[in-house]
Amino acid sequence: MNDEDRYDAGMATRREVLGAAHVDRAEARKTDFTTDFQSFITRYAWGEVWTRPGLDRRMRSAITLTALIARGHWSEFELHLAAAVRNGLTHDEIGEIILQSAIYCGVPAANHGFSLAATVLGNDNQS
Repeated sequence: MNDEDRYDAGMATRREVLGAAHVDRAEARKTDFTTDFQSFITRYAWGEVWTRPGLDRRMRSAITLTALIARGHWSEFELHLAAAVRNGLTHDEIGEIILQSAIYCGVPAANHGFSLAATVLGNDNQS
């Protein structure tokens, strides 16, 4: 696959996972300074890694949520909560991911993750 193919595959995957509205906003905010970085993300994160056949999107979302909790990347965590639901994870499964993360990433991080998830996903106790 060449860079153009990776970009096209990445853009399609990015839109499916994050939602077209988010990707459209990100694209509209591109500047001369950030264009290369946005292309890099689209080609490699989305076109190279997220499109690989070894894991399904549910698993990739679970891993991504855990990594974002571990690193404290909270705005990305909020974005990927909605993506995880779009990828088929239930609210209960997301809660289990956050709980599991408490053991390996720390209770304070998981506590904050639960707080953000409650806000992003709502307090409707949806499974």
